[in-house]
Amino acid sequence: MNSPYIPPLTPTLQSRLPAVGTTIFTRMSTLAAEHGAVNLGQGFPDFDCEAKLVDMVSEAMRAGHNQYPMMPGVPALREAIAQKIAALYGRAYDAASEITVTSGATEALTTAILCCVHPGDEVIVIEPAYDSYLPAIALAGGVPVTVSMEVGPQGYFVPWDKVSAAVGARTRLIIINSPHNPTGSILRRADIDALADIVRGSNVLILSDEVYEHMVYDGAPHESLCRHAELAARSFVVSSFGKTYHVTGWKVGYVAAPAALSAEFRKVHQYNVFTVNTPMQHGLANYMADPAPYLDLPAFYQRKRDLFRDGLRGSRFELLPADGTYFQCVRYEAISTATETAFAEWLTSDIKVAAIPVSAFYQQGKESGIVRFCFAKQDETLQLALERLARI
Repeated sequence: MNSPYIPPLTPTLQSRLPAVGTTIFTRMSTLAAEHGAVNLGQGFPDFDCEAKLVDMVSEAMRAGHNQYPMMPGVPALREAIAQKIAALYGRAYDAASEITVTSGATEALTTAILCCVHPGDEVIVIEPAYDSYLPAIALAGGVPVTVSMEVGPQGYFVPWDKVSAAVGARTRLIIINSPHNPTGSILRRADIDALADIVRGSNVLILSDEVYEHMVYDGAPHESLCRHAELAARSFVVSSFGKTYHVTGWKVGYVAAPAALSAEFRKVHQYNVFTVNTPMQHGLANYMADPAPYLDLPAFYQRKRDLFRDGLRGSRFELLPADGTYFQCVRYEAISTATETAFAEWLTSDIKVAAIPVSAFYQQGKESGIVRFCFAKQDETLQLALERLARI
C-alpha cells in the first residue's frame, strides 16, 4: 500500500522586519497602472539620460571593463567624485581612503547604519523620513528616536530644540536629509549651525542623505555637510548618480566620509554588495569630466517646478514651499477630509493622477492632510496631470 503524500515542510521564519509590508510606492504605482493614471507618485523621471552617457558606458564595455573592479570603486570615478566635492564644497577628501562607490544611495545609507549602529544604540530620525531609514536601523538592532518636522509659513522646518532634547547617552547617529524627501525643504546655514551646536564635543555620528544635492532652487546654496569641517569630520555624506543624471535604474551612488569611518563602512560594504557595476563606473567617471550636467540641473528642475506650481495655483490645493528636490507637497483640506492614503487612492482612481500620502513617511502614520507629487516628468506628462487636477 502506498504511503500518503506528505508535502515538503517549509520551516517557519521569524521575520527580521515584521512591520514591513508592500511599500506605498509600489501600491500607488500598481494602482496608477490599473487606472491609467499619470504617475506623479514614485520619484523617478519619465525621460531618459543624455545619450552621451549611455555611449560612454557602452564604450567602457567594449574596452573590456567587464570584470570586478576594486571593492571601493573604480579609482578614476573616486577621483572624479573627490574633485567635484572639492570644487563645489571646498573640502578635500582622499579618493583612495575616503570615497566609496555604492550600489545606489539606499545601499550607502543602509551600510552606513549597519557599520556604526550596535544593538541598543539610539538613532535620531527626523520625520517625515525616507522609508529605508527605519528598516535599516531595525536590522542593526538600533532604536529609532523620531522627531517630527513642523510646518510654518515658510514650509517644513526642523525644530532643533526638540532634536537636542532627543539626544542622550545612547545616541549613536543622527540622520539628516537635505534637500528633503518628501517635503521639498532644505537646510540652511542656521540649521547647520544648530546641528553643530548639538553634536559638538560628543561621539554622535551623522548620516547626511544628500541625494538631491543638485536640486536646490531660487539661488539658494546646497548646505552639504562637506562644506562644514566640524560636521564633515563625523559624517557619512551620501549622494546618487541616479538622481543627478536621470538614471535611477542604474543604482550607483557614493559615500564620502573620513578615513576611519570609511574603513568601517567598507567592511560592511564588501560583504553586502562587494562592489558596483564596472562599465557604469568607467562611463560615469568620463562623463563627470564635464560639470555642466549637474551645474545646470537646478535651472532644469526649477523650470519644471514652476510649470507645475503655476498650473496648480488656481486650484483648491494649497501649495507648500518647494525649495529643493523634485517633489511638490500640497494641502488638500479645501477639497476633502479623507485620510491621506484614501485621498491619494481617490486621486489615482477617479482623477487619474497618482500621488503619495506624506503620512507614509512617518513611523506612526501621522496625518497632516498633505500629499506629495513628483514633477520629474516630461512637460507633456505634467500638463496632462495639471489638466486632470484642475477639474477638482
